[in-house]
Formats: sequence, structure tokens, C-alpha cells
Amino acid sequence: MSGCIVGWAHTKFGKHDGRDVESLIVEVAQGALADAGVAAADIDQVFLGTMNGGFVKQEFPASLVFQADPGFRFKPATRVENACATGSAAIHMGLNAIEAKKARLVLVVGVEKMTEVSGAVVNDLLLRASYRKEEDEIEGGFAGIFGQIAQKYFQRWGDQSDALARIAAKNHKNGVGNPLAQMQRDLGYEFCRTVSDKNPLVAGPLKRTDCSLVSDGAAAIVLADLPTALAMKKAVAFRAAEQVNDFLPMSKRDILAFDGPALAWKRALANARLGLDDLDLVETHDCFTIAELIEYEAMGLTPPGEGARAILEGWTEKDGRLPINPSGGLKSKGHPVGATGVSMHVLAAMQVTGSAPEGMQIPGAKLAGIMNMGGAAVANFVSILEPLRA
Repeated sequence: MSGCIVGWAHTKFGKHDGRDVESLIVEVAQGALADAGVAAADIDQVFLGTMNGGFVKQEFPASLVFQADPGFRFKPATRVENACATGSAAIHMGLNAIEAKKARLVLVVGVEKMTEVSGAVVNDLLLRASYRKEEDEIEGGFAGIFGQIAQKYFQRWGDQSDALARIAAKNHKNGVGNPLAQMQRDLGYEFCRTVSDKNPLVAGPLKRTDCSLVSDGAAAIVLADLPTALAMKKAVAFRAAEQVNDFLPMSKRDILAFDGPALAWKRALANARLGLDDLDLVETHDCFTIAELIEYEAMGLTPPGEGARAILEGWTEKDGRLPINPSGGLKSKGHPVGATGVSMHVLAAMQVTGSAPEGMQIPGAKLAGIMNMGGAAVANFVSILEPLRA
């Protein structure tokens, strides 16, 4: 790949009362430029990732990036949307522009402001990332969809409630070390395993601790072509960047196979000339704990039906065989939909440059995998990052 990450910025995720989408965009756009040491006038193209669809009234947001600096005026700016994989889709647009030699420097921003509407409205808006002709009546919105996936998984492979609770507990424990995370509380396994007033069942076997958070936040990266990146103070290269889309209706595929994520991982590892064991960490899309469990199988960490082994035997802990979601993941960090994919790339870039927060850093990390998923394994993006210079 010819594109490299040369600067980044990231707001804290959470509920940002009194702030709008514009202010979040401006903060990270200015921060990423400063981090890269470039000016707005140096940027050739801008890509802004947001799902929106009704979270906020402001649509047509790409040129809101220009509010960060008048030097952006007259630059090409494009809004990108691909459900929960929107941020990664925007990054791919930037990489494509560089690969086509249409840009030397690209700014990518991911943003979402989800907390201005009620929980019921959030559920309805997120359900738009499903196949509404068949899945519109599923109770509980997207939690209901993944509740059904969990039920089907349990029917095929046995009750995995212990494994799901371990995943939730792991990610909450990891989030304590991430100052950008929405929830920095180690809830513990027993709390995550037990149905209670504070941890009720939400959909099927999924409890509140199995579900990612409704969040506000933004993240941004500056991408540069290889000659430019070599002259920058820091640069993180894409060893691989793959996109695989699958059918939207769950009825047209085996939803427990996660064929799209599996193929994206297979292609990324092949193109990077790596095995999964070569990676030092993975940031994966734990919108629900059952998603992380099946993603263990999709990435090849375990055979189908054996994902529980990876968490129950400690493979995916920060000191395990393959640390997964050392940031706390979507579960603890938060999931502002359009920002998530960019956030994953920022936090992975921090890891491979040794600049992650002390409590989050994986010692000696040089190769990081990222898996960002839109819908129920529909839009699937896998990246592998490494420092450009050893």
C-alpha cells in the first residue's frame, strides 16, 4: 500500500452535552493536522465518515471540516457512509485517492453524535443497517438482531454465556487503561455474568454488559503517500487493507459463519504475507460480545464453534497469545458509529509506534490488526498496520 498514517487525533468518547457534530469535527481535524505537522492548505482531499441518518439534523457534513481552517476552502471533500464500518470506508477512500495519485496528503475524519435522540430512536436508526424487508420486526433493534445470532450460536454450539461474560469483563478491564474510553470501570466477571437490575437481559441471552455503548465522538487521521511519509516525524504503513461486502439479508447466508470477515482476514493476511500469530494485537468490532466471539473464529484464532476457548483460556487478554481490544473495544471505549473505524486505526497506530497510553500499550507491539464491521457481517474491513521505519 502506498498510503501511510502520519498524524492523528481522537476525542474522548461518551456523552458530549452542549457540543454538536461541527465542534467534534473541528477538534479532531485541527488536532490531526497539528500532530502530522501539516497545514490545511497542504491537504489534497478530505473524506468525512458519518452514518447519521437522523441522529442529528445537520446533513451534508463534508464541508464542515472547513470550519477547522479556511485553508481547506476549495478542496474536494466527500461524505462516506457504510453503516458501522463508515470510518474504515472513509480511510479506504483516502488510500484509493493516494494510490491513484490524485492526492499526496488526505485528511480523514470520522464522527457521530448519537445522544441527542432517545434510546428508541437510536434503536430504529441503527436498524436501518439491517435488511428491513425481513428484519424490521425484530424486537430490540440491532441488539435484537445480535440476540438472535447469539441464540442461534447457542443452539448450534452450546450455551456460551460464560465466554460472553469473560469477553465483556476483559474489555471493561482494558478500558480502565484507555483515557479516551467512555466507560473506564472494571466491572468484573461476576457482574457481567449475572442478570441483575443493573445488568438486565436486553435481547435473547444478551445482557446490558454484552452491548456496546451509545456514544458521541470523533477521530481523524492524516494519510500521506510513501515519499511524503518518509520525510515525516512518524509514519505507520498499511501492510494490508481489505474490504469484503456480503449480502444484506441474513436469510441469504449462514449468519454464524461470518464469511465476509473471514474472507477479509484471509485476504489481508495473505497480502501482508503474515500469519495470525505474527500479529501483536487486534482491535476488533465488538458491537456485541457475541460478535467478538464469532470474530475469533473468523480471523482463524480457533475453528468454528470453539471461539470460547480463546477467551476462557486467556489467549485474548492483554498478556495473552493475541491481545484483542486492549483499548477496551467498542464495549468499553464506546461506539459513535461513524468514528469507530477511524478510532480503531488511531489506537492501533498508537500501539505500533509505542505511543499508546501506558495502561493500554502492548509492550513491543509492531504489527496490529483491525477488523471493522458494518451491519451483521455485511461491510467488512481488515487492516494490518506496522511502523514505516523500524
